[in-house]
Amino acid sequence: MLCALEKNLTNLHNAPSITQPYCYNGQHLNVSLPFHDQNPALLTSLYSLKTLLFTLGPLFLPRLITYYRTQRTATVTVTSPVPRIPTSPQIYPALNLLFLTSLLALLSTLPVFSPENIFTLTSSRLQTSNDVLFTRLSLLRPNMSLTDADAQLKPRLASLDSRGLYLAYGPDVLTYCPFCKSDDPLSYFYYALPSVLLPHLLHLLALGLATSSAISGKFGSRWRTIASILGAGLAMAECYLFLTYEWKANARLTRPDHLTHFYWRMRTFRGVGIAVSSALLAALVWASSTNRIFVIPPSAAERMESSMKVLDNVRGRLSATGIVRNAMVRDEGLRRRGEGYWKREGVVMQEVMGEREVVEGLRGALESGRVQVGRVEEEARRYVEGVMGGADAGVGAPGT
Repeated sequence: MLCALEKNLTNLHNAPSITQPYCYNGQHLNVSLPFHDQNPALLTSLYSLKTLLFTLGPLFLPRLITYYRTQRTATVTVTSPVPRIPTSPQIYPALNLLFLTSLLALLSTLPVFSPENIFTLTSSRLQTSNDVLFTRLSLLRPNMSLTDADAQLKPRLASLDSRGLYLAYGPDVLTYCPFCKSDDPLSYFYYALPSVLLPHLLHLLALGLATSSAISGKFGSRWRTIASILGAGLAMAECYLFLTYEWKANARLTRPDHLTHFYWRMRTFRGVGIAVSSALLAALVWASSTNRIFVIPPSAAERMESSMKVLDNVRGRLSATGIVRNAMVRDEGLRRRGEGYWKREGVVMQEVMGEREVVEGLRGALESGRVQVGRVEEEARRYVEGVMGGADAGVGAPGT
């Protein structure tokens, strides 16, 4: 993949030059530019992708391989298949919270919630003069007059650099930043950083609540580390893209439809990334809680506790049976009914065993060797010794 990416970058650099008109403040120039300068957004995206792969690949790839092998080993070492269980009501609040987070993130990508872009709104080029740009904008405003924000923004868009920064960081940064200067582009990044990080901080808060043991129990808490890494990774990736974006590339473009509206594009990517990560975490919590994937076998302590509960249940039933048997023996009417049942049972069994078909069947089984009398007697002896041996040990124990 990296080799293919390097080949594409080499082909872009070796592409032929193209001459195109260039106009700024009434002056018309013919500028010869390489082909890749005609579409700097593509080149910037390829360089950013290559840098991200080289930077984050060695960090996350070994961890992913180790995690996959661990999960595979844990699945293979399970001695018996773990049955699927119904969805626990304990994870419903976490799933609802993650669904709400995904929904709000997707809604934030709609144009109605995005700040307006005056270059898109007026279909203007980046080289359009300030007077023409804001005259077109005033015709679209109510009462055909600029707003206070428009009047404050107008003197700050006097240069191509400031307009490139406008497309990179959005209108609010250019309008309200008190210390930003076009000769210091990092000042715009510092001012925009809180607004960039705020959605990710809210996303991390939602992920933390959804994976807390108080809300989702053990089903969500096992994914807490992965959720934190995922949320922090999204925030770091967006900050890195803002910091490394080549905002001057738009200054060489003369057609409005070729401009890269980076700020608005990043708003869309941010909303989709948050929505997808929240939905992915919700799917992991649900699937692992129902034993569909990433099954964790019960520990030795849990298996011992389950066995003790079964033994306590059996002991309780045996105690109840002993109490019922004691009551039957002590009651004269119940005792007579029990004795009558066993007498009738003996008579019925003697009649059955005395029938001709049964006698012939038993004789045939003994003669053919299908029933080995010695083996049956040995198994009966071992069974009696096992039962009576435990009873004798209990009687002979100290304090009994």
